[in-house]
Amino acid sequence: MRTWFYKNLGDAMLARSTVDQIESLFLSTYKPSPYAKEMAVFIRHDAEGQLHCIVKVYFPPSLQALAKSVDARPCPKPSPHDLGLLVGSDEAKEYYFPT
Repeated sequence: MRTWFYKNLGDAMLARSTVDQIESLFLSTYKPSPYAKEMAVFIRHDAEGQLHCIVKVYFPPSLQALAKSVDARPCPKPSPHDLGLLVGSDEAKEYYFPT
């Protein structure tokens, strides 16, 4: 399955505790492995024409179990534009979004 997942955390001012929870879940669940470059959670702060930023977290197909554990929804592969690494391999962005 190649489905990506996302979770809209809403207003950036209120999203910090959920971001911390997702990061903690990732770190407690995934250990270094030969597939480490696939293991990463991405984050985007998106203004969407609004006054305040909205935080969205994206999970690649390799983290389907983690995504489902936080009630993330299936989505198309996100654009790499303004997508940051929340937690995981520094190689993940290049792995998923080669230039």
